[in-house]
Amino acid sequence: DHVSTRQYARLVDKWVSMIELEPRAYGTHSLRRTKVALIYKKTGNLRACQLLLGHRKLESTVRYLGIEVDDALEMSEQIDL
Repeated sequence: DHVSTRQYARLVDKWVSMIELEPRAYGTHSLRRTKVALIYKKTGNLRACQLLLGHRKLESTVRYLGIEVDDALEMSEQIDL
């Protein structure tokens, strides 16, 4: 069976509490952003991040990750497709 959005949020709260962190500091959205931000930091692959986030425009992904456009374009040019 599928897990509802609310059930998932409760699971995240439980997991965060189990490792003795503050549940109010972590949520499903912040964890979603963190995962993609780590992927971007490790690979520099904006296109992969764009696909994972489901963004139509690369500019949306850049803004979401909080990176500078010039830096993003420079990194993107270094990746051979």
